[in-house]
Parts: sequence; C-alpha cells; structure tokens
Amino acid sequence: MISHSDINGRVASFNKIVVLTGAGISAESGVPVFRGPDGLWNGRRVEEVATHEAVCRDPWGVNNFFNEMRRFAQTVKPNPAHIALEKLEKHYQNDLLVVTQNIDHLHKHAGNQNLLAMHGELQSILCNHCGGRFPFFEDVTKETLCLSCQKPGVLRPDIVFFNEMPYHMDEIYAALMSCDLFIAVGTSGFVYPAAGFVDIASRAGAYTIEVNLAETERSPIFQEKITGPAGKILPLLVNELIETRATVA
Repeated sequence: MISHSDINGRVASFNKIVVLTGAGISAESGVPVFRGPDGLWNGRRVEEVATHEAVCRDPWGVNNFFNEMRRFAQTVKPNPAHIALEKLEKHYQNDLLVVTQNIDHLHKHAGNQNLLAMHGELQSILCNHCGGRFPFFEDVTKETLCLSCQKPGVLRPDIVFFNEMPYHMDEIYAALMSCDLFIAVGTSGFVYPAAGFVDIASRAGAYTIEVNLAETERSPIFQEKITGPAGKILPLLVNELIETRATVA
C-alpha cells in the first residue's frame, strides 16, 4: 500500500488535473537518463549533443546521436505508470493534461491524447531553413529532404536544447492556473521552467503531489510526497482518484 498524508477527503474537489512527467517514468521502461544532473547518455555530455552551439558546430554529429536515440526508442514499451495515466485520462477526459519533459513516444503509445511534449519529440524533425516540422521515424542524413521546403541538409532534431524556449508554455501555464491537483512524476526538479510548475499550481490553490524514487530539491514545496517506483505507485494512486471521484459523484 502507498501512504498518503491527507489525500482522502480531498479527492472530491479534484476536477482538473495536470501531471508533469520526467525522465524517471521512462527510466522504468529502460530509457537511459541523459538529461539528469550528471548530463550523460551513453557517455556523451549534453553540451556535446543538446545545445544550439553543438548543432551549429557539428550538425551531423548531433543528428547521428539523435538517430541512435530514435532507433533505440522504438524498442521500448510503456510501463504500468504510462498505462495508469492513460486510464486516468479515459476517466477525466479533457480535465486531465499530461505535460512531459521526455522526448520519447511512450505516453503516446500508451494512449494519452491530452499530451504536451514541452521539450519536443524524438519522432519529429525541424527544418533550420524554413522552420517546418513534421513526424519523422528514420535516420536523418545529409541527403534527407525537408518535406516543407524540399531542401537537403537543413534538418535537426525537433528537440528543445538547453537555453531554448520549451514548447506549449502558454497552454501549460493556463492549465496550471486552473487545475486543482498537480502531480509531478519522476522529475529531478533541476530543469526550469518545469521545476517551477509546482509553485504556479500551489499559488493557484491546487493540491500538489510528488512521486519520485527519492526526495528532490523541490520536494519541500509539495503538500504530499510519495517515494517509490512510478510503475507501482501511479496505478494505485490513479485507482484511488477514480474510485473516490466515482463515490462522490
């Protein structure tokens, strides 16, 4: 069983939920963490592969790195934490929004539709020439044409690199300010602006829950902390949310 400090009795007021997910949820599916505090993925530092300077200095080295990641991502599958969030969306429908810092496809493959990938997606590509972006599942080479402008050699990963503005921020802020439950799952609390989402939700009056393997720098901000694997905790928490809401209704 999981231990809650005060969730029972509060669930009746949880009508709009925002869930923020980080690398910890995908790690349970076997996705290595490369954007964590150590900044390593297969021995590569983020400065080498995930900055504007890196893509300007060595665009094909960066593309080859993300080609490798894209191929690897196609071998992993959603775990019980992803599946639990899809179950929660079926129950809450448009009143649940999942915001992910992850660039993998696991939430989509689990079935989540109300999903914002704030750091971009591995299975998408961005054109440096025309700004077009489109779904992409293969390796990028120097010969790969942009589907919008038809130019070769101008594509880069559709990933938000360090010091670039995350996607969908207006939608995310609006959801945070209108939700009454905010859950952060498997996120380190190091990367802003996501690390500040709990502050926005708290100021808007939302109840806040952190699910993580260990405490983070942001843990003291949350009203409730649940320590353990997301794949074990989220199915229990989701069932409790659904059952309590049904009882109240």
